Amino acid sequence: MMLKFINAKLFLNSVRHKSFQKGGIVEAYWNKVRNNEISLDKTQLKVVDRLEELRDSLKSYVVIKPTLFSKLFTKEKQKSVQGIYLFGSVGCGKTMLMDLFYENCPLEKKKRTHFNSFMLDVHSRIHAYKKQTLKHSAPGKKNLNYDPIGPVAESICDDTWLLCLDEFQVTDIGDAMILKRLFTAIFDNGTILFATSNRAPDDLYKNGLQRSNFLPFISILKEQCLPMWLDSGVDYRTKFSGSKNKFYVASESNAKRELDEAFKILASKENDVIRPKTLTIKNRNVILQKTCGQVADCTFKELCDRPLGAIDYLVISQVYNVVIIRDIPQMTRRQKSQARRFITLIDTFYDNKVRVLCSAEVPLKKLFLPAVTNPVLYEDENRALMDDLNITKGSENAEASLFSGEEEVFAFDRTVSRLTEMQTDEYWKLRSTS
Repeated sequence: MMLKFINAKLFLNSVRHKSFQKGGIVEAYWNKVRNNEISLDKTQLKVVDRLEELRDSLKSYVVIKPTLFSKLFTKEKQKSVQGIYLFGSVGCGKTMLMDLFYENCPLEKKKRTHFNSFMLDVHSRIHAYKKQTLKHSAPGKKNLNYDPIGPVAESICDDTWLLCLDEFQVTDIGDAMILKRLFTAIFDNGTILFATSNRAPDDLYKNGLQRSNFLPFISILKEQCLPMWLDSGVDYRTKFSGSKNKFYVASESNAKRELDEAFKILASKENDVIRPKTLTIKNRNVILQKTCGQVADCTFKELCDRPLGAIDYLVISQVYNVVIIRDIPQMTRRQKSQARRFITLIDTFYDNKVRVLCSAEVPLKKLFLPAVTNPVLYEDENRALMDDLNITKGSENAEASLFSGEEEVFAFDRTVSRLTEMQTDEYWKLRSTS
């Protein structure tokens, strides 16, 4: 009874300080609270109020495309609405709030996607533009319009006035080097950004290679987006974890038998036979040894020991509703490459609501250890990579997270949280099997 009174009081305060609108973000949030879909969180309410303001600003927002005359004679740029950069610890509700805002945003030209998927699309557009430009260039001469960043940004903004990017996290040097020019052009074209991240703006690409070249992007990001910290101290994914086990630890159960039985049941519902499957991705063949219809039975080695990336995992997530991942080992910084792929794999599967069953050597929270089991071998591996990149020991780039494994330690907290949620019945109901 007391809880209901507190909820009502907070609700009235929210209405008193912000105009409560039909179909607004505040109403949508309180509907979720009343329907027991989420728990009331005061820190989330502050963000909800700001999202309501942003929604109001977008009701009449129109991007005015510059003409040739305005480009030549007008120095003033279109005044854009300030977006939001929402950051906080794993499982505190950032993605939920983004989805809530996106669903109730009146703007038609809007797009919501995962940061990894967005950058894959950007690189594909850059490749296509370069190919097209070279095709129309005179032999032996470089086209003056060869730089693809401006045209690519413009093509994105033509269809997207509001860009919602979930899990903004920069780990790739290729992404880091183009983000400043890309988003400067995107903002200049009038597109508004709403991003979520586990990282504060100043911590993006922390200890990354050539980070000094990346720093100007942070200033642009903070100018165009209001940084907001969301941290209730509660990981709601863990709090609402389901009771039915979908993550098997080898020492605690007969994991092989459990997953064999699960695959047998899942395969029986498919209109297909058990067979290997070859996926052609960017002119490469990725072979999965055991599949049946929309179910794939894979090993960790099959998915993470091979040189696969976000585009491969995205295609797999589009083809399969359920993926079994067997024999996940305990990883340390010695297995940075496999750990990075596993993080990307789970991020992609989570974003596309792929159902996952796993078996592992150790419990979920012990999958990644910061300690290095064999420092000598680890240093040898780093030394070889540093030689390849022409980086000397003791230099600024020698301290990059590429060598320290710091980024993996940070990102794995999100992976553990997401895998916890992916075991719940609520998560499994999100994607249709048809």
